[in-house]
Parts: sequence; C-alpha cells; structure tokens
Amino acid sequence: MKVLVTGASGFNGTAVVKELIDNGHQVVGLARSEKSAEVIQHLGAEVLRGSLEDLEILKQAAAGADGIIHCGFNHDFMKGGSATFSEAAAADENAILAMGEMLTGTDKAIIVTSGMLGLPAGKGAVTEDDRAENSPRKSEAAAWALAEKGIHASVVRLAPSVHDRGDAGFIPAIIQMARKNGVSAYPGEGTNRWVGVHRLDAARAFRLALEKGHRGAVYNVVDEDAIEMKTIAALIGEQLHIPVASVSGEALQKHFEWMSHFISLDCPVSTVKTREMLRWKPEQIGLLEDMQQNYF
Repeated sequence: MKVLVTGASGFNGTAVVKELIDNGHQVVGLARSEKSAEVIQHLGAEVLRGSLEDLEILKQAAAGADGIIHCGFNHDFMKGGSATFSEAAAADENAILAMGEMLTGTDKAIIVTSGMLGLPAGKGAVTEDDRAENSPRKSEAAAWALAEKGIHASVVRLAPSVHDRGDAGFIPAIIQMARKNGVSAYPGEGTNRWVGVHRLDAARAFRLALEKGHRGAVYNVVDEDAIEMKTIAALIGEQLHIPVASVSGEALQKHFEWMSHFISLDCPVSTVKTREMLRWKPEQIGLLEDMQQNYF
C-alpha cells in the first residue's frame, strides 16, 4: 500500500514511517524543510516537499495514495513562532478536509491523530464513544465530517505522553520545570491521573487502524492504567534528588507556566474497544520505567 504520512519527520511520525515500511508498505512523507526531507529519506520513504498549508500539494498526494496517516500539526506556537494555536488548528482542519475529500468514492482510509486530554469522561473514563465536541483542536470534528460523507476516516487518540528516548513533550517539560525550581511539584492532592503510550506501540496502532480500521471509528491508544500525578512527581524528585511538594493557585501557575492548565487535568481512559477492534496489545515498557531508563 502506498501511504501518505504527514508529520513524517517528527517524533511520532518517524516511528509510524518505520512501522509501515517494515510491514511492506510504501511511504510518501510530507517535509516542509530540508532537514525534515533528509530524515524522511533516511528512513527509506519518498519525500513530498510542502506544508499543511499547501492544500493543492496535499490533494494531489492524497489522490495518488492508497491511504493517509495524518500525524502532522504545526507546533511552532510552542516555540515562540508567529502562528497562534487557533491558526495551527485551522490549518490542521483544512488539511484533513482537503486530503480526505480526495478519497471520496473509494474505500481508502485516512487516519487522523488526536489527543484525549480534557475530553469528558462519560462513564468514569474516556471511552471510544466519547466525543471531543468543543475542542479547540478540530482534528476529530474534521474526521467526523468526512465519515458522515461516507469517507473512510477514523481517529487515533494518543495518550498525552507518547514516550520513548527523544521525547520532547509534557514529561520532559515537567522535569525541566522541576530542575529550574528545585522542587518536583504536583497539582493539589496529586490524585489526577495521567496516561502514556510507548512510541513504538502507538506506531503499530496507526498501522493497524490503516489496515483493519472502520469508518468513523475512534481508537484510544494508551498502554497502561492511569498514573497519579503525585507518583510521577515522586519519581522525578527521586531521580533529581530534590523535594516533592503540592502546589496550587498562584504557586501552581508560577511553577508549571504554560502547562498549568494541562497538569491539573484528570485523564482516566478505557481502551477496551480499541484492543478488540484492532487486536492491538502494547508490548513496550510503560511510562514510569521509560522515565527511569531514558529521561534523566
């Protein structure tokens, strides 16, 4: 199968590209820079030069592909770039709709990446039936819009921590804040829950969703039971040899900065349907063990 992958040079995307190639697929990876192109080429994939804003390039590539995995999202707003989150979300939505509509009248699949932080837990945990109706990120809504038109669109919801050596997400940020402030902090009582998935397990879920998935399906890709935030803070404190403390109010805002909202979210997740639908079972180490081995 010839698969178009956006975000192909990123932390998640590179694992997806390798997983696809190792299982006999041909990959075309979107690259917006020379550095990204070199990464994609090194993985053994064909390079497509362009960005998520280049809708005509995306349409042409989608029309020539047998399937699409959309891992891309412009995170420049987190790095002091000029684009805002709302602009990145709009570009993401436009790219999904542009690529997906090229699959009209076919059984070709488009797999859209989403997250689960902040989703409503309707039955005590976020299930595959819960919907991100009011999310500022429009990925899921775009996938539903395509599925309603009969296009084979589905959603892979990733845990907030997709972990492995080289992670540059939430956990490394929390560790850096602990180093900076000399204390490993957690919000309030620290009983709010966090979930993770190893990057290689997540990549396999993407492949299985492409090969075996169903139109309109949601897959909650999480590798283990939820971990209380105070447990994560305790591990960081132990590894850095610094005290562990609860923070709230202004102290929480000061310590966690841009993460102050995310760090307080509770994220219990059910993966029962995902494991049944995809016959997916995580095989890699969990978040805490990965942190001990690779994050310090």
